[in-house]
Amino acid sequence: MKALVLSGGKGTRLRPITHTSAKQLVPVANKPILFYGLEAIADSGIKDVGIIVGDTKNEIMSAVGDGKKFGIKVKYIPQEAPLGLAHAVKIAQSFLKDDEFVMYLGDNLIRDGIKSFVDEFRKKKPNSQILLAKVPNPQQFGVAELKDGKIVKLVEKPKQPKSDLALVGVYMFDKNIFEAVHKIKPSWRGELEITDAIQYLVEKKFNVIPHIINGWWKDTGKLEDMLEANRIILDTLKKENLGKVENSTIEGKVVIQKNAEIKNSTIRGPVIIGENCKIFNSYIGPFTSVYFNTVIENSEIEHSIILENSKVKDVKRVADSLIGQNVEVLKSEKKPQAYRIMVGDSSRVEII
Repeated sequence: MKALVLSGGKGTRLRPITHTSAKQLVPVANKPILFYGLEAIADSGIKDVGIIVGDTKNEIMSAVGDGKKFGIKVKYIPQEAPLGLAHAVKIAQSFLKDDEFVMYLGDNLIRDGIKSFVDEFRKKKPNSQILLAKVPNPQQFGVAELKDGKIVKLVEKPKQPKSDLALVGVYMFDKNIFEAVHKIKPSWRGELEITDAIQYLVEKKFNVIPHIINGWWKDTGKLEDMLEANRIILDTLKKENLGKVENSTIEGKVVIQKNAEIKNSTIRGPVIIGENCKIFNSYIGPFTSVYFNTVIENSEIEHSIILENSKVKDVKRVADSLIGQNVEVLKSEKKPQAYRIMVGDSSRVEII
């Protein structure tokens, strides 16, 4: 069995961060989102992984390499434009051949992994298995309509959804999916939709089975979802201190990575402080991730993600924010209250 991981796309919902970074490499609890998926695939026993890449190909390749650190073997498959999930399957046919495979969207997080689903697929041997989850906003997803536990219809982002069951970004297929992706036509969005391909399988009486998941799942395409994913993952961490702490208070689940320095500060977990970070005279509150080589001085931050090589100085309070790489957030003259910030890479922000 193989895996096909989708790591192209432009990440428009996370701009300006994704103007200069791949959305799949934005860190959650100081680990790129994509890495969680690759680890889940490896844990399910799959070794051969194709990764669909687009404009951020070089960045993805640099981060993942040949896959050895995940226990997998990676082949990169370029997609000239984001032409749909079914198009990704189509261009990966020479890699997938006649093997069964898992398709995994690289910006999705499933806390409990996919091993149990892969085992179920191997045991039951349907032509396809799709994962579904109840969501409050089904119009933003592909939606499945079931009758007596069987799939009746799939619709991509319906204006008036017939159910609240969204397609989770993990699908399992046998070779018959290639018939479907070659038969369907582009949607009104100009894309080959995977929902249309699965609907083709349903209409042609192939065996497509649903699996409704009860565990936590998140599509991290928006700021609010990214912060929630960060919160959930941070809450699973165990305390660890590999840095240097002086005259500071460390409370709750706090991970301090190698060579980080914390002085005259309070860190209230769940929090992770990355390698070589410097936290001076500051308060880092719950559900905050600070990536490597970041400096925070005389500031308060909580429920936020701070990317690498950034600086936050003399800012009274930052909350519910995602701050990109190489960013400076500095206090100006006037008194601040609270800030909600989403800042692109290589930026400078003065707070007034």
